[in-house]
Amino acid sequence: MNHQPRKRFGQNFLNDAQVISRIIESINPGTAQNMVEVGPGLGALTLPLLERVSELQVIEIDRDLIAKLQQRQLTNLVIHERDVLTVDWSSLAAEQHVRVVGNLPYNIGTPLLLKLLDAREHVQDVHVMLQKEVVDRLCAQTGTRAYGRLSVLMQSCFDIQALFDVPPEAFTPPPKVQSAVVRLTPLTQSPNAELIEKLSQATRLAFGNKRKTLRNNLKKTLSAESLSAAGIDPQARAETLTLEQFLLIAKMLP
Repeated sequence: MNHQPRKRFGQNFLNDAQVISRIIESINPGTAQNMVEVGPGLGALTLPLLERVSELQVIEIDRDLIAKLQQRQLTNLVIHERDVLTVDWSSLAAEQHVRVVGNLPYNIGTPLLLKLLDAREHVQDVHVMLQKEVVDRLCAQTGTRAYGRLSVLMQSCFDIQALFDVPPEAFTPPPKVQSAVVRLTPLTQSPNAELIEKLSQATRLAFGNKRKTLRNNLKKTLSAESLSAAGIDPQARAETLTLEQFLLIAKMLP
């Protein structure tokens, strides 16, 4: 491998040929599509993607890994050296919506998803490897233990499909947790930016203390009477609310 994985960048390099093949087939890249890979690392997904697309953009923060990619002199590879959390997705999607792919470091998985939520109008779809716990939260249904703020926010704007789990031994070094591949596709109709901002506020307040009722978590913003008038039980806890009920609360926020 000739590269010492860097803990501060959360580097766990995928090296299982079967898993790599399965990810590529799940993505099903088209030749002329605008494909952007986050964290190409040592090229486990990069090289097979380059066989299928006319051009591939990659975003990498580790200069040593960038140098290794540059040494390959791949003419259809465009390298962006930057922190993916600072990327302007509209610029990458100048003429065509982006298809986002990647084996994401666990420490940026959730922040990146929230960035893509804000940039969803520029996104065709997302295929990423994440910690399985995060994928479970993305897909969680009302009333389940994994259901929370991330579930509500992402499900308001994306169709989410957990594709398959990936064991630790598929990586070098092996992480201490299970991973999973997930597909997110923007919904044809979703809340506008203003309502998403209010939904973000509503979920932050409602899930602020999971043991407390909505009456307690929202008391500084919405009264129990206003919740009751909207058909929402003030004594309920956040994890029992549906997406539709959260959107209703969001619309009620001042």
